Amino acid sequence: MARVISINKSEKKGVIKIPQEEGIFIEDYGLEGDAHAGKWHRQVSLLAKESIDKMKKEIPVLKNGDFAENITTEGIILHKLAVGTKIKIGETIQEVSQIGKECHKGCAIKQKVGECIMPSEGIFTIVKKGGKIKVGDQIEIIG
Repeated sequence: MARVISINKSEKKGVIKIPQEEGIFIEDYGLEGDAHAGKWHRQVSLLAKESIDKMKKEIPVLKNGDFAENITTEGIILHKLAVGTKIKIGETIQEVSQIGKECHKGCAIKQKVGECIMPSEGIFTIVKKGGKIKVGDQIEIIG
């Protein structure tokens, strides 16, 4: 069963996000209070615990949010989802809008951990239906 293991947000871009127990996700905007939220195609970022665990072999101190992901998941291979896939997370419906991204120069995450897995294994979504997401909420592929 795929589920949410952490909700993470930050007030500035390019920094590690702080884990929260829940978050309010606003339709066509993203996570309330997060620097990456806005009316664009990368409103919410997701990264799987399984991807983070690969990096933990080299850097055991890594935590959820260290790769600036808004939602840390478990039990789903995110980077294998196709752009356009709709997923239900908590009360929300989100649509995959991008797989991976190029890290910008001076990326704080890459500087801290030495390598960033967001470019290859992170995904981005747009919020089609807003609502609350809590740690432990199920993730379902719905279309």
